[in-house]
Formats: sequence, structure tokens, C-alpha cells
Amino acid sequence: MAIQSNRLGVQTSPYLLQHKDNPVAWHPWDQEALDLARREDKPILLSIGYSACHWCHVMAHESFEDARTAALMNQLFVNIKVDREERPDLDDIYQTAHQLLTNRVGGWPLTLFLCPQTQLPFVAGTYFPKTSRGGQFSFQEVLARVSEFYRQQKTELDDLKALVKKSYAKLAHRDDTGEPQTLTPAPLEQSIELLLKQADPVNGGFGGAPKFPMPANLERLLVAARREGSAHAGEARRHLILSLNAIALGGIYDVIGGGFFRYATDANWSVPHFEKMLYDNGLLLGVYAAAWADTAEPSYEQAMRGVADWVLLQMRAPQGGFYSALDADSEGEEGGYYLWSIGAIKGLVTDAEYALLELFFNLTEPPNVSGRWHLHPVQSWPELVAASGLGEERARALFLSGREKLARARARRSLPGLDDKILCGWNGLMVRGLALAGRVLGDDDYLAAAQRAIDFVRGHLWAERRLFATWQQGEARFAGYLDDYVFIMDALLELLQARWRDEDYRFLIDLAEATLANFEDGEHGGFFFTAHDHEQLIHRSKPLHDNVTPSGNGIAAKVFGRLGHLAGEPRYLDCVERTLQSAWASINRQPDAHHNLLLALAEWHSAPPLVMLAGDDALTDWQRQIQRRSGDRVPCYRIPPASSLHPATASALPHNHGLVCVGQRCLAPQETLAGLLEQLSEEVKCL
Repeated sequence: MAIQSNRLGVQTSPYLLQHKDNPVAWHPWDQEALDLARREDKPILLSIGYSACHWCHVMAHESFEDARTAALMNQLFVNIKVDREERPDLDDIYQTAHQLLTNRVGGWPLTLFLCPQTQLPFVAGTYFPKTSRGGQFSFQEVLARVSEFYRQQKTELDDLKALVKKSYAKLAHRDDTGEPQTLTPAPLEQSIELLLKQADPVNGGFGGAPKFPMPANLERLLVAARREGSAHAGEARRHLILSLNAIALGGIYDVIGGGFFRYATDANWSVPHFEKMLYDNGLLLGVYAAAWADTAEPSYEQAMRGVADWVLLQMRAPQGGFYSALDADSEGEEGGYYLWSIGAIKGLVTDAEYALLELFFNLTEPPNVSGRWHLHPVQSWPELVAASGLGEERARALFLSGREKLARARARRSLPGLDDKILCGWNGLMVRGLALAGRVLGDDDYLAAAQRAIDFVRGHLWAERRLFATWQQGEARFAGYLDDYVFIMDALLELLQARWRDEDYRFLIDLAEATLANFEDGEHGGFFFTAHDHEQLIHRSKPLHDNVTPSGNGIAAKVFGRLGHLAGEPRYLDCVERTLQSAWASINRQPDAHHNLLLALAEWHSAPPLVMLAGDDALTDWQRQIQRRSGDRVPCYRIPPASSLHPATASALPHNHGLVCVGQRCLAPQETLAGLLEQLSEEVKCL
């Protein structure tokens, strides 16, 4: 039997490096570890987590740092540690396995025991305590029982593996009908009806605690609220406003430093789980930007700027890309960085500032987190101004000066752990959010940051016409996944509307071709999560459902539809129909879980107008006015005279003219803004 040692010290993932000094003989997921398990006939203990995960830290401190537990793990298993952000393919496969084996949704830390010969799981769980409690076995008891089960109950073991294998096969083919389906718009209304049944009419959002903001659901409400004649438009609009207001004013938003926390632990958004993730903030930035374009609601602008300024200040690498996450813990305490005592606040601000902060944050009530206060507004800004009796100007000056003092003091505290790896797909989500926010707000700093991040992706994560998934310590690693390609494509489509650069358009086309070549299912339609030449794993999924991040197939269908109309490329439009066909059974089974596929379906039935402007800077005002009237609903691109790479339809335009196209039909070119707006008014009621 080989002597095992901890092999994580040479890894670049912050999460794996957190475990490099454990007495556990951890391996990364690689061929060496898999071969060792097979050779020694030891089950694999697979532990999946991420660096900002609080309960991952708890289990690490209780069990993985404990010499006795580690000795048992090393004796009985080959132990593999996986960063779910680096390997979302493995996380997806084994989260599904957890649900198959336990009939419960998983989470992190995810703990599985795998057959060494096949990597099929036979026992699954999440967090296991160090000592037994509440009817739950201790982790050491679990280790002993699993090892005994593997050695002595081969028949039951084989039955479990067969069950999982059969379930995976069923998942892979359950929607392959072989017959073309009629793609009707019926799921569009059905999805809203189902979504509104889950709505919390008191606190906003959906369901109870713990409460996630679910940006895809908010976007579906936004789209429904804009649909003239929709039976649910009014109700969707009301719940959207209620939800956006509650989230922006709730404890899930960091009113001192900006940015959103991952979720609320209560139903009314007061107390968050304190980790901050790049993907949440990129998605919510886009939602608030689109909603602000419709409403000009000041609290939405505040939320937008809070997110964007926080990201540019704390989450941007010197090279231009964006880091992944901030930990919930600081100095071993969850949320400690963000909490305040009354004495600490009073010691920093003037009496006048404190009086306003006390009113705004309701500091006369009992503390809301472990004897201290997590600060969040209990009323809207207009309500505060009225209650203070100070007037708008004086109240704002006091609030901003008081908040600035708290922010400076907080910055001197021990910062939460930063996961400084740069993930390609998550950068795409943030770039799209920054590009949309920068465009609707007219903020050049946000647009410049978005462009610089795209330049980073193209310069550091793109090689030989393929993307890498992650970059850390100067090294790009892991073949890109579907999400990496289509999230960057989505970001580029948004960024090109703000500033046309030929290199961005070329990158967009190259990514589209690479996605079709490496991910599309040529037999059944749709896209696999992993490329055709990816490591062979026990299951290959096609992500269809939106979750806390959008589904790869949903974004693919949306961007190929929009790019197909922009580029005039029928192949891209054809792949949209194939994707919708492949997902049709899933869409009809659960319409409310497929927002991005439904957005693609709506645009497949009725493509939105697209505006192309060809000319010098004078047309920037045309573009600004069109975008101000339409928000994010009418794509508008200005092709500068120096451009040598752009859609063919733009090449045919006379200088300083504009063109409106709807689907595969283009109207007469216009030489005045008034002419363009008149054409648009006939195509969309919003103008």
C-alpha cells in the first residue's frame, strides 16, 4: 500500500490551498488519484466546496484538521478535494447523484463516496458533524460504516451503482422524442402564472427562508411586465417592483460598501449569509440596470452604482479581470467584518450624523445579528427625509458623510478572505452587467472596465480558438465549459452596443463558431456542458434550467438568435430552433424554470427590431436617444467609419444613415433620427 501525502500545495485554487496543510492526504481530481484508488481498491471520498463557503470551513476545522479523523480517512479512502468553481462539470454530476441517492437537493460541502473502478457514487451527503447529534452520525462513524459497506455488502453496492447509472442514462435521453415539436408561445404565459404562485406578496421575492434573489425570475417578471396585452403584465410589474425595492433596501445589500450578499437567512431580507459572489452581483447589476431604464427609480441607480463601484474597487485584478468571491468569514467569525456596535458607530460620527443613521437603520431596536447590528435601511430614502425633518439636501449630506466614516473604519478591519481566481464565465456575467449599467447611466468608467475585462479574457483565457475556464497566479487552467463561451458572447453583444470595436465583433464570431464546433449535439440539438473532447466522466449533461446562474442552453439560444440577426447568419438562427426543439419537453414540464430559453422562444416567434447606425460621432446622439427610449429592448449598434469588420448590412449603408431590421426584414435606410424613430414606433409600442 502506497504512503499517501497531501498533494494540494502545488494547486492554484484558493479553496484547494486552504486544505494544503490538512493531515488528510488530499489529491486533486486527476488521473494519478483515480489510478491510485483503482489500484488499491479503495473507495474515493470526494469532497466538493468553494473558498467562500461557510459550512465548508466548519467541516474543515472540525474534521479535516483533526488528526484522528484524517488518519481514518487516509486509511480507508483515497481522498479527492474539488473546487466546484474550477470544476463545475464534476459538481453538476455529483450534485445530481446526491439528489438521486438521497431524494434531497444537495449543496456545499458536498461529500460523496465513489466506486474506485467506475467513479459511480454509492453514498452521498453534504456536511457531516464531528460528533453525532440530532440523529445524524458523526463523520468518523460515517467513514467506518461506508468502508464496511463497501467491503462486505457487494450486492447492495452493485445495486446502488446500477441505480445511479440507469438514472443518468434516463436523464440523458428522457427528452429525445425523435419527432419535431410545434414550438408554440404558450409556455410564456404559463411560466409567469407559475412564477407568481411562488411569489411572496409581503416581502417580495419567491418562497421563504433562506431567500435567494434569483435574477432569472426577476428578469422573467421584467419581460412579462413589458408585454402589452399579457394577462399577467400588471401583477408581474407589481411583484417586480416589490421585489427589487425589498432587495435593494434589505440586508442582502451592503449599504456601507456596496454589492449584494449571496442570500438572506430570513424571509424579509434582513440578515444575509455574508459571502459575496461575482456572479450574483453581475446578474443583479443587469437586472437593476434594465429596471432603471424603465423606471428611473433612484434606489435602483444606487444599487447599480453600489455594485459597480464595489466591483471596481475590491474585485478587479490589476490585469483587468474580476475575482470570484469574498468569504463570509473574517477572523473566524461569519459576518464579523460587517457588524457594528452602537458604541463603535457613535465613536466615529457626529451627533447629527448618528441621529440620522439611527433613524435610517432603526438602531433603537434590539441588535439583529449576535448582539450587534448589520446595517440596512428600514425605510425608503423619501420616507427617511420626511421623518427626519431635515430636508433632502441636509439629510443626504449627513448620510453620505456618516456612511463614509463607517466605510473608512470598516476598511481598516481584517478583510474577509478573497478568492482571487478569475473565472471566465463569471467575468462574462459581470461584463454584461457593467456594459448595460454603463450604457443606461452614461458612465464611461463602467464601460472602460467592461472592455478591459474582455481584453483580459481574450489575452489570457483564449488560445488556439478555445477558452480556458480559470486563471490564477499567471496560469490559465481547465478547458472552458459551455457557460464560459456563451456568457462571454452575451457580454460582447451588450458591450458592442455601447462601443463598437472590430476586435470584439471578431471575438464574438470566433466564440460562436467554437461553440457550435465543440459543444452542439449534432444528433438531438442543444449544447452539452462540456466539449466533445473533454475528459470522459460518468455523465454528460445539457443544462436547461436557470438557477442562481443562467442555463448554458438558455443563453446559447438567446445569443445565437440575436447574433444571427446581427450578422445575417442563417446557421446561427437554425441552431436556435434545434436548441428549443431539444429543450421543448423540459420547457413544458416546468416553464417557470427556463427563463432564458423562453426569452429565446419569444424572440424566435417575434424578433425585436435591431438598429444599425453607420457613421461618425454625430450618430452617437442618435444611438443615445434610441437607447434612452428603448432601454435594453432594442439592440442598437453604431459602426464607426474606421471599422473594417462589421455586419454586411452595415457595409451597404450610406455614411451617417441608420437602418432598422426586424428579423430577416430590413426597412428603408434613414438619414434622419426622426425617420428612424418613426419606423421604430411602428414596430414596437414602447417607442
